[in-house]
Amino acid sequence: MSVTNGSLITEFILLGLTSRPELQPVLFVLFLTVYLITLLGNLGMILLIRLDSRLHTPMYFFLTNLAFVDVCYTTNATPQMLVNFLSEKKSITFVGCFIQCYIFIALLLTEFYMLAAMAYDRYVAICNPLRYSVKMSRTVCICLATFPFVYGFSDGLFQTILTFRLTFCRSNVINHFYCADPPLIKLSCSDTYVKEHAMLISAGFNLSNSLTIILVSYAFILTAILRIKSAEGRRKAFSTCGSHMVAVTLFYGTLFCMYVRPPTDKTVEESKIIAVFYTFVSPVLNPLIYSLRNKDVKQALKSVLRRKLVTKMAVP
Repeated sequence: MSVTNGSLITEFILLGLTSRPELQPVLFVLFLTVYLITLLGNLGMILLIRLDSRLHTPMYFFLTNLAFVDVCYTTNATPQMLVNFLSEKKSITFVGCFIQCYIFIALLLTEFYMLAAMAYDRYVAICNPLRYSVKMSRTVCICLATFPFVYGFSDGLFQTILTFRLTFCRSNVINHFYCADPPLIKLSCSDTYVKEHAMLISAGFNLSNSLTIILVSYAFILTAILRIKSAEGRRKAFSTCGSHMVAVTLFYGTLFCMYVRPPTDKTVEESKIIAVFYTFVSPVLNPLIYSLRNKDVKQALKSVLRRKLVTKMAVP
């Protein structure tokens, strides 16, 4: 749909993952299932941590925030995506597109630094255990958890404003399943130099900055673990960090080629596939990664289920 005047655009059309109509119902069922599992896993993790006092530690405090970010992240796109699978007119309003784009960028940046905060927490726990309770006090934890949200939503707003200040006159058809920056830039007929470079700088800075914090933290952690003489001690130290490293690898592994290149037809097509991984795969796997690899979570789950069972049996 060609548009001659940017002011005429009141909605965008989302092409989605595929244009083949016979696949739409299948994809609807698939992504609805993934979405429900994501909600169940992450909200279940949050509830479990709140119910079991043994999990009221900085590590699980950050995990609660990560689970909350994942729930918001996948909820931002999935409902609209599911509706579009079953409707002929796959549209989203201009305002709705702005909000969706903003929340995506904001939560993406928030997750960067939430994972970095979790890495720092593990660094203090393993490399400086005697001062852990002081260095990771409640005030420090709240600050470390608040900063990612404040920074993410501030920089996200700046990036989104730059995008929607562009003039959209070529088309209102977005080659994606949500309002993403790269395909939106492709629709603009105005100069995108400032926006493209702002996006590259933001992506490069935040990816490298947060990943550097994580890698440096784990370099110190690895050095400290190798100094532990006990094999059991080394195994326990590795197990407390293993889940986080798997989550980090999964999340960052799908992002480096997403925002660090200028948008072209090829990269926009590739970005749709990459976006599926960090929008759906990572949030649905994180609860499994942290629960299956963590004895404390398993024991807490058994304890909560046991209490529920005893309560049911006690009620006549």
